[in-house]
Amino acid sequence: MIGIIGAMPIEVEGLKSRLQNSQTENLAGLQFSRGMLSGVECVVAHCNPGKVNAALCTQLMITHYQPRLVINSGVAGGIGAGIHIGDLVISTAVVQHDMDTSPLGDKRGYLSGIGLIEIPASEKLVQLLGRTATEVYKGAVHTGVIATGDQFICDSAKLHELGRDFGALACEMEGAAVGQVCHVNNVDFVVLRTISDNADDDAKMDYTTFAPIAAQRGIDLLCRILPELS
Repeated sequence: MIGIIGAMPIEVEGLKSRLQNSQTENLAGLQFSRGMLSGVECVVAHCNPGKVNAALCTQLMITHYQPRLVINSGVAGGIGAGIHIGDLVISTAVVQHDMDTSPLGDKRGYLSGIGLIEIPASEKLVQLLGRTATEVYKGAVHTGVIATGDQFICDSAKLHELGRDFGALACEMEGAAVGQVCHVNNVDFVVLRTISDNADDDAKMDYTTFAPIAAQRGIDLLCRILPELS
């Protein structure tokens, strides 16, 4: 089984509507829909925005459904001159940019307990998705670090800071929480993000306009590549 997690309805409803033989279960206030998607057994969940919501959803999914891999799919803000609205970013690693115990001597983003700043995604998944996406995705495909924090970034100075400090290509609010839970449970994961805005001063306007389009591109891509992952 493959687990798919999205933060917002626009990121998961298109997937749930395509599930065959769907069965739905509610756990801790979250809805999990299980069925066949593109011929592959999947469980799809809407976690709601933010790291705590994403972590809760991921642990529930792993505990109750035992997926062999988890994909966190959705939209994100792009970082850097080469990342444009409509592009796709595949995570090589994820970081929590708002985790900061540097006053105690740690580096910014350091995660106590697992001793990492960058949580690596499955290299095999990244390579497979990168190869397949370049053939089917209508837009540029990038691989790199995705930065997560409990903030909607719409500030050019903050945007440049994330690029400088973490080498991030995109920023969002769930991926690194999903990654951390998968890491401690020894479950492969990858984060897929279609770019809805450039996380700058125009981000709010761009997001409203382009998020539904970007989300649909991600849904279409997932449905195309799932058989490659089975």
